[in-house]
Amino acid sequence: MEKIWLQSYPAGIPAEIDLNEFRSIGDLFERSVRSFGGRTAYICMDKGISYSELDSLSARFAAFLQSELRLPKGTRVALMMPNVLQYPIAMFGALRAGYTVVNVNPLYTARELEHQLRDSGAEVIVILENFAHTLQIVLPNLPLKHVVVTSLGEMLGTVKGALVNLVVRRVKKLVPAWELAGAISFSNALKRGSRHALQAVEIDHDDIAYLQYTGGTTGVAKGAILSHGNIIANLQQAHAWIRPFLRDGEEVIITALPLYHIFSLTANCLTFFKIGASNVLITNPRDIPGFIKELGKYRFTAITGVNTLFNALLNNPEFAKLDFSALQISLGGGMAVQQAVAEKWRKATGKPLVEAYGLTETSPAVTINPLDLPEFNHAIGLPVSSTEISIRDDDGVEQPVGSRGELCVRGPQVTRGYWNRPEDTKRAFTHDGYLRTGDIAVIDERGFIRLVDRKKDMILVSGFNVYPNEVEDVIASHPGVMEVAAVGVPDERSGEAVKAFVVRKDPGLTEEALIAYCRKNLTGYKVPHKVEFRDALPKTNVGKILRRALRDEEQSAVALE
Repeated sequence: MEKIWLQSYPAGIPAEIDLNEFRSIGDLFERSVRSFGGRTAYICMDKGISYSELDSLSARFAAFLQSELRLPKGTRVALMMPNVLQYPIAMFGALRAGYTVVNVNPLYTARELEHQLRDSGAEVIVILENFAHTLQIVLPNLPLKHVVVTSLGEMLGTVKGALVNLVVRRVKKLVPAWELAGAISFSNALKRGSRHALQAVEIDHDDIAYLQYTGGTTGVAKGAILSHGNIIANLQQAHAWIRPFLRDGEEVIITALPLYHIFSLTANCLTFFKIGASNVLITNPRDIPGFIKELGKYRFTAITGVNTLFNALLNNPEFAKLDFSALQISLGGGMAVQQAVAEKWRKATGKPLVEAYGLTETSPAVTINPLDLPEFNHAIGLPVSSTEISIRDDDGVEQPVGSRGELCVRGPQVTRGYWNRPEDTKRAFTHDGYLRTGDIAVIDERGFIRLVDRKKDMILVSGFNVYPNEVEDVIASHPGVMEVAAVGVPDERSGEAVKAFVVRKDPGLTEEALIAYCRKNLTGYKVPHKVEFRDALPKTNVGKILRRALRDEEQSAVALE
């Protein structure tokens, strides 16, 4: 498709980005720490570390992996923690030493954790102690060789760290008992690493930086291979878009979305690291009063989030009392930004809430709206620099402007495939190398793209992908269930929520019992909010359950309300 969107680019944004400015994420890291050494890089719970301190600490962790554990280049290192200072230290350390980071959702159940660690072949994990009991359950079944455990207070200083750990462990009782033989503390890993120098490793665009797990139509999470080149490309694309609005070494960005999520990882952690920003890490954004209290401490210039997070902030009266005079960029992604939320945000802050769109497989940015958007436009924006898009029908034929079809993407930020899954990789791409997004879209004559439907059965809950097959597999394993179908239904809080339709084998099975069963086997956002029992489910002539028919029923019911 002709790049008609270039005519709508804001002034100063290039059609193509420079892919060769950085050889690797480590190369970018070293340049930033040289340029912004004394500036605060990350802040968490009032504790800040400078770019120079991060350089030293991450080098120690890298040296620990290289010289104490003697791991060869390419070893997978899993990180399982929320937004704490230990994350950037461990993440940059692993990347600088030539290892591949496997980001793990700390809220995973034992079943989900076992699959991801086994599939990735991770040999090391850095895990917050709050979740160590989950690892304990599955550790005997895994290829893991080394476990590093950390605590919420470990990097906050002796006095404050001890106080935080006391409250978390004794008062709030948020650390279930655990026992992991041979595990060492994060502080001990850094101490042992300090005995050695970081050994230089040749890393280029083709080396794998991350295995970023995402669901699939089979219900099995797959590791999207994101190379150093993919990530460098996407942060260059993002930087090109934000450059006219920001100043190197002077920005403060609020990072409430978890860094293990690709949106926050690239947009916040890496793109803003390039320009010497201070990243304020919010460990528990669900605590809205606490979150707003943190916002009040900083003259923040940028914030990213999902629609549900922005809506929750707006619905707290204390939010309107904050100082927004320094705010330049408010970016929403992960799920659709609702017009009502965008309008309330502009009224409260004086700045637009700009929508972007991306996928795990695209590192993630594909499109973004102009950051000075005058009004909400219901679009996901314009394709970013060096990106090609194509709107195609079910036969793979490209559709003209104004016609709907599957949005397909090609560009330097697009994954080369899924870890050890050649068949899934083959299905994900067109014959000419475009990634199939599974989203149905329309592009207008100015190049703005609007999503109109979803080809996949994926459910989007507060920006997280939920694949029905995984939910159905868990529910079907309950002895009281005969058949099940899971679909997404509208939800005011999370955009969509999971609803399960079940044919019972045991007539005594209750909704409460089945949801409780799901909670033991699924991360919270995947658990059905509602279960509807039926005598039969709609099926095709060959017996395949028709999820779309169930979705259509739900949409019709909502329309009648």
